[in-house]
Amino acid sequence: MRIWVPSDAVADVLSDLPGVECAVFDGSGPLPEGVEEVEVWIPPLVTVADVPGILARMTSLRLLQTVTAGVEPYRPHVPEGAVLCNARGVHDAGTAEWAVGAMIAVLREFPGFVDAQRRGEWTYHHTGVLADATVLIVGYGSIGAALERRLDGFEVDVVRVARTARDGAQGRVHGMDELPALLPEADVVVLLVPATPDTAGMVDPAFLARMKDGAVLVNAARGGVVDTDALVAELKTGRLRAALDVTAPEPLPAGHPLWSAPGVLITPHVAGSTPASGRRLLRLLRSQLLRHLAGEPLNNVITDAY
Repeated sequence: MRIWVPSDAVADVLSDLPGVECAVFDGSGPLPEGVEEVEVWIPPLVTVADVPGILARMTSLRLLQTVTAGVEPYRPHVPEGAVLCNARGVHDAGTAEWAVGAMIAVLREFPGFVDAQRRGEWTYHHTGVLADATVLIVGYGSIGAALERRLDGFEVDVVRVARTARDGAQGRVHGMDELPALLPEADVVVLLVPATPDTAGMVDPAFLARMKDGAVLVNAARGGVVDTDALVAELKTGRLRAALDVTAPEPLPAGHPLWSAPGVLITPHVAGSTPASGRRLLRLLRSQLLRHLAGEPLNNVITDAY
């Protein structure tokens, strides 16, 4: 069985599986030989060039296993007869931890204090605080649940929103149709939705206008979920603040107005890039390949937009 893997670490963890032949393709060089014979492809974290073209040539493909929760670069191009699976759960801890850290950093004004430290200035003043805040999680899946677990103990009220309303183990999960009425009450709005046609640009001027004065927008989803120009306009007024691990465009080019907008903390899409994610990914990939070899049902099969 020919498998394309994104790194030597993945090849090592799969190398002892019977009949498996791994070729490392991290997207930085030419395609390995035998694209027509590839049965399993595990693409790298950063989307490679010409995904449609590569998949069109993979006539033997049976499993496309991403290393990310998002599958938007691959979903429209999966060949007939192949199954698409994502890495749901792998990045939950890192992304949830980043979201907690980001909201605290913005509310407690850590970036401003770091700037003052560099200037050697003692800028004492009161700041905001996470305690007593209402945190609205938009896109309540496995990462949202992981975020709520980490918020337990911070004395916040968590409000959950998902594609469809349901009663969850932790309480009511509201549907997306209820979101406009929930936004004005939230002190922190965390975006964890997948990138789909329905979520593209969902954080538009109307969405932002409904957020309460002084609220913080935390985007750990995808940059395209937010109308960047609309967000910059709100940030410039000082009415809202933001913490962004993803942007549109991405990478954010030098000189882009988002870099210099007031009240925004930007990290370069690193929320899930942690050793914990790496360890969990290797466990998932080995388990998935064992299932594939045994003809057992696979985990994290994508049957809809995500």
